[in-house]
Amino acid sequence: MILILLLLGAGAFYFWGRGEQNGSNQRYRLVRVERGEISSTVTATGTINPVVTVLVGSQVSGTIKALYADFNSRVKEGDIIAQIDPAIFQAQVDEAKAGVATAQANLANAQANLQSLQANLVKAEVAVSDAKRTLDRNVQLMKMSAIAQSALDTAQANYDSAVAQREANKAQLEVAKAQIESAKAQIEHDKAALRMTETNLRYTTIRSPVNGVVISRNVDVGQTVAASLQAPILFTIAKDLTEMQVDTNFSEADIGRIETGQEATFTVDAYPEITFRGKVSEIRNAPQTIQNVVTYDVVIMVANPDLKLKPGMTANVTLLVAHRDGALRIPNAALRFRPVGASGENGEEGMKKEEPKKEVPQTAGPSEEQRKKLMKMGSSSQEKKGMPGRAWILSPQGKPILVPVVLGITNGTFSEIISGDLKEGTQVIVGEMTKDNAQNRGTPSPLTGGGLRR
Repeated sequence: MILILLLLGAGAFYFWGRGEQNGSNQRYRLVRVERGEISSTVTATGTINPVVTVLVGSQVSGTIKALYADFNSRVKEGDIIAQIDPAIFQAQVDEAKAGVATAQANLANAQANLQSLQANLVKAEVAVSDAKRTLDRNVQLMKMSAIAQSALDTAQANYDSAVAQREANKAQLEVAKAQIESAKAQIEHDKAALRMTETNLRYTTIRSPVNGVVISRNVDVGQTVAASLQAPILFTIAKDLTEMQVDTNFSEADIGRIETGQEATFTVDAYPEITFRGKVSEIRNAPQTIQNVVTYDVVIMVANPDLKLKPGMTANVTLLVAHRDGALRIPNAALRFRPVGASGENGEEGMKKEEPKKEVPQTAGPSEEQRKKLMKMGSSSQEKKGMPGRAWILSPQGKPILVPVVLGITNGTFSEIISGDLKEGTQVIVGEMTKDNAQNRGTPSPLTGGGLRR
């Protein structure tokens, strides 16, 4: 036993001393780059609402006489759900009917008057003809000096009077015709008033416009509703609670990654153990500003066959925006790592990628070739919709080597490697430990420090 302990101590001393001879007293924690699935998601909260909600109001003012529906009542299209006291409106209908009857009587009188005037005109025509014959006869007799001048003058006067009477009868006949047209117009006016009052009377009976469930009732029996300015809302009816939608607000930073048809999952406080699933059906372009953040309404359709989801519930939504199967992935801890002694922007100054089998001082800066490669990978990543990143591996001499990569999607723990020098199975540094096991700080990840968002 003592011999074994001595051998272990000698081995530890040998390797520890070898590490110090290599210029470092640090030990690195390594993790292999591997393949696996990565899902990138965005989260938000939303409200569960019926797909179609109908607000049932009243177009007339009055007192609620009876209610035939209540909360959660199932109604069919055409069902009576409320009744406004119709007494006043029934009286208006009766008054309008009387107006129509009066107008029709006036029309009958005008038509009778017209017939009388037409008869008078015929008599006037006969009188004119008779006076004309008498006048013509007297003119001939006057030429033969068979009558006195006074007789001729009387015949002329009678003829002129008959003609004047005929013209007066014609004028009266035209007036009578106008009175008939006026009476007809009055009848149409009164009929329109009657239709309006009958319509208002029908409006006192409130009917359901759709098949659905009453989710809100805003009036009670005896309450007066006033519809002079706007229609008061009496009931809110959900057309179909077996199909619901989740209205969520996603910020403008995330809206560019959301498309219709993407899968969504969400939970509600009422059933925290159940995960509900749906799909994005609509991305509305109307912006909303909430606490100085511009958001857009994303509508998610979800089936609700067992009616567990109720209107107004708060949904905690997770939206799957990207998914990769068999992706080459690297831990985000490796992207945040920065060796001791590395300083400057992105933590690359002071460290240099080592050539194989050649030890380079740890204080050396990155080579020009490496800088060009980083810039090239950064520009090409825009075409691939990626972000440049940096990881560190160990050289055969145990020194950290900077390796640039282009990163794809991330789930917060792992990030996808789109391109770079890292292969499956390569060990990357995720941390370093000193002799007293004190962990050093790491560099911010490009994915969490202004790069790709989770």
